[in-house]
Amino acid sequence: MSLAERGYTGRFAPSPSGPLHFGSLVAALGSYLEARCKDGRWLLRIEDVDSPRTVPGAADAILSTLDRHGFEWDGEVVWQSRRTEAYAAALEQLRAAGHAFPCACTRREMADSALARDGSRRYPGTCRDGLPPGRSARAWRIRAEGIIRFDDAIQGPQQEDLARDVGDYVVLRADGLFAYQLAVVVDDAAAGITHVVRGADLLHSTARQIYLQKLLGATIPAYAHLPVATNAAAEKLSKQTLARAIDAHPPAAALTAALTFLGQHPPTDLASAPLSEVWSWARTHWQREHVPRLHHAIAPEFT
Repeated sequence: MSLAERGYTGRFAPSPSGPLHFGSLVAALGSYLEARCKDGRWLLRIEDVDSPRTVPGAADAILSTLDRHGFEWDGEVVWQSRRTEAYAAALEQLRAAGHAFPCACTRREMADSALARDGSRRYPGTCRDGLPPGRSARAWRIRAEGIIRFDDAIQGPQQEDLARDVGDYVVLRADGLFAYQLAVVVDDAAAGITHVVRGADLLHSTARQIYLQKLLGATIPAYAHLPVATNAAAEKLSKQTLARAIDAHPPAAALTAALTFLGQHPPTDLASAPLSEVWSWARTHWQREHVPRLHHAIAPEFT
């Protein structure tokens, strides 16, 4: 069944590592408007598979913030921390088909490896043909092969040589947690996601995810990567860069600033209008084609 035949299903999938900030609001708004303007469904998933990065109470705060800003999601919220059996089944499928292999390497042993395209260390293939004598598996990796091409609806044509640009990547970490790349692919397939609209900081993850989708026989969604909001130092807004929680701003002002960031040119007085008017204007005037074709841009100042 083609994507068109399945109907539009999008999603927003925040990590509960802190409160929702302006950059997260931009991703939520872009994915939400794209779904609603296509008469589609918009699902919500809490990506808490990386438990060491999960901040207690952050998920509930994110849900509360989205509700306060007028977002309405379809169905029940999905929690990655409750889906480990599904990830384990996918890994077993990959292992049985010979697509995944055990790895004994430590980070220290890989410290001198060449850099991958995203700045991480590219795996040198030490355990690809079997574990070294006397070593036991610490993690599981995917045999990354071939060239992945896709046409991003905002950033344009993309291409990545997996072996050269990425290397064999982890799907089960040394700490026993499933990696983001596997979890997101399994979850998107289970939810029937047809379109992924998210920040361009995840653009380099897309080829790895498409490769896994192919190996697992999953439908490949259409992708659109929005500009990432940064501070004046060109650092992505995050907990680490002390990004201010979006709840510090009036919802109408925050949404209007996010619309402006996404190239939609809302009237200035919309920032002080009732929330219902902001959403009415946004749904009526949303044009994905107006989103800047940038990987990142400085977040605006607003109150």
